[in-house]
Amino acid sequence: MQVAIDFPSDFVGMLTQDVVAREMRITYALALFKDARVTLAKAAELAGMNLYEFMSVCKAQRISVIDISRDELVQEVEAMGRRQ
Repeated sequence: MQVAIDFPSDFVGMLTQDVVAREMRITYALALFKDARVTLAKAAELAGMNLYEFMSVCKAQRISVIDISRDELVQEVEAMGRRQ
């Protein structure tokens, strides 16, 4: 799918069309992921990044990639230790 958006020529400044398109893809992917409308993997794909690159962008934007409380995480780690 393609989406066309007309911006005033002075709006984007010195940015190229490719840079603006990439920034828009990343921003949209972040918004969808933050709202739990897509998975982390799907958001990374939409952003045109691998999973680790997208996780790094999430970190920079202070968007958690782990949807689990501290207590739940501790319980999971303890359970993994008991299984070994």
